[in-house]
Amino acid sequence: MTRTERAPQKDRGGWILVAGSANVDYVTRVAHIPAPGETVLGLDYTLSAGGKGANQAAAAGRAGGRVRFLGALGDDAAAALLRRSLSESGVQDGSVTLGAPTGAAFISVSDAGENAITVASGANRLLSSEHLGDLAEVAMLLLVLESPLETVLDYARRARAAGCPVLLNASPARPLPGDLLACVDYLIVNEGELTALVGEAGDLNAKLSAARQLGPQTVIVTLGARGSLSLSSAGLTEVPAHPVTVVDTTGAGDTYLGVLAASLHAGLPLPAAMQRASVASALACTRTGAQPSMPWSGEIEAALAELKRE
Repeated sequence: MTRTERAPQKDRGGWILVAGSANVDYVTRVAHIPAPGETVLGLDYTLSAGGKGANQAAAAGRAGGRVRFLGALGDDAAAALLRRSLSESGVQDGSVTLGAPTGAAFISVSDAGENAITVASGANRLLSSEHLGDLAEVAMLLLVLESPLETVLDYARRARAAGCPVLLNASPARPLPGDLLACVDYLIVNEGELTALVGEAGDLNAKLSAARQLGPQTVIVTLGARGSLSLSSAGLTEVPAHPVTVVDTTGAGDTYLGVLAASLHAGLPLPAAMQRASVASALACTRTGAQPSMPWSGEIEAALAELKRE
């Protein structure tokens, strides 16, 4: 199916379905991120809910979205922690329990707010095509790349056939088949992931154009303190970052994705959805952790109202 032959989209009254990874995060504060071969001592560690899929679901739920999460968990205490966090964020949990430990992420956060992350996939690697149910009540599907690529591709194809818009967060960066990108309505990447997808040639605008030519209707690149930029049939849209004092960037990108999905699902135009997502991701940087740092709808709206008064 070509770009101009998309099936009719569903109305926005259904669910946002986030299908992807769920991990327990072990977070340690360090003076600086260790170099290869270097050992750095941290004072303590915290245990919290994470994983790109679960994070984005939690962010969307806290931002007011009607959200379901589909992931693969183990039969262990870590799974209980993740289910509890999703529930507290207003997310309906549709995860499956499989015969592997729940995924885990080991995160070092520097005093400058930078992070380095190692992920043990665990049960996440077992999420498969058979776990996706009927899409009749799904208005939007959000996918990430911490699940098996063949599963992501199958989910995207089935959503496309059902007329359900697909948002793909192409993270972690990896080569992507054209069949997958042809099913994507919104492709969201950071600058490094964009370069991994289209190569080094050209400036940022040229890279956005090259990515859009691969199939997605809209390509959005997040740029940290420089905000975010999108390219769609309506042209370029640039949204500045919301200035904050950074404590921890863990989960900021996932916050952007989840809030963007919730905002688009609520009917906001793309520029307004990007601004709401930008403000939310900045607020998440003022706190530690992934899901624990994610703001609620009231906090986001208050920050947006303050921007309008300035």
